[in-house]
Amino acid sequence: MKLSRAEILRALKDWNQAWARHDLEGVLALMHADVLFENWTGGKAVGLEALRKAWQPWFAQGDFRFIEEEMFVDEVDQKVLFRWHMEWPCPEKAFAGKLERRHGVDVIHFKDGKIINKLTFSKTTVEIDGKRCALHY
Repeated sequence: MKLSRAEILRALKDWNQAWARHDLEGVLALMHADVLFENWTGGKAVGLEALRKAWQPWFAQGDFRFIEEEMFVDEVDQKVLFRWHMEWPCPEKAFAGKLERRHGVDVIHFKDGKIINKLTFSKTTVEIDGKRCALHY
């Protein structure tokens, strides 16, 4: 099953709204059972249940938000490049309580109308108080 460009855009709009609501099950609804997720640290989860387990603690916090910057859709190959920034309370002790802004890109592949690959790439610096800061994780 291939999605049209309009169907991909609609699915991703609904998906982004689920992220905004911190609705883990809503986000996972667009994921393929065999999904591969790789994050900016190199960590990965394979399969829907592994992804649910990996994301549950993060979603329980509910203190993040993603803002779409731009999206490129390849209807023929069922791929999306999604450029975003995320805002959340900085987890580093030196910046506790400050808002962190992180810029990144998701490379998303669809299979059978669902996301089969979500590969996340993020800058190695973040913005705090409008200034660039290196990550120390």
